[in-house]
Amino acid sequence: MNSCILMAEIVQEPQLRYTPDNQTPIAEIMVEIAGLRDDDPPARLKVVGWGNLAQEIQENYHQGDRIIVEGRLHMNSIDRPEGFKEKRAELTAQKIHLLGAGATLTTSTTPTATTSATASPTTVAAPPAPSKPRSAELSKTPAYSAAPSNNPVDYDDIPF
Repeated sequence: MNSCILMAEIVQEPQLRYTPDNQTPIAEIMVEIAGLRDDDPPARLKVVGWGNLAQEIQENYHQGDRIIVEGRLHMNSIDRPEGFKEKRAELTAQKIHLLGAGATLTTSTTPTATTSATASPTTVAAPPAPSKPRSAELSKTPAYSAAPSNNPVDYDDIPF
């Protein structure tokens, strides 16, 4: 399965165009992804949205926005004027989520927790109770006797 989720920043305004039959809108945006380490340069990637998503991209997303993109990653071959083919990665978006104002794009190998004086407490719901009593589940399992038997067990005959 080819599925990617990326957190990125839009570095170029979305460009809207249409297929040759002028029926299907296509939006392209260039995003920048932070490097893994502080000294790694950021990577740039073209993100493409089709149909209704393309119109949504054009209307709602702008340069400087921080987003989370869900989609499929693939490689494109481009003929260069120098006489060789260049391969570029491209992400076909399926969903885009706008991150809130002030969100930072950082990478970390260890989880971090942040707290705020204005943060509201979070309620965590308990898992639902089982529909059947546990004893009913146990009664369906085969019963094995722990009592010693007169027949020795031949471990070669036990199927694994």
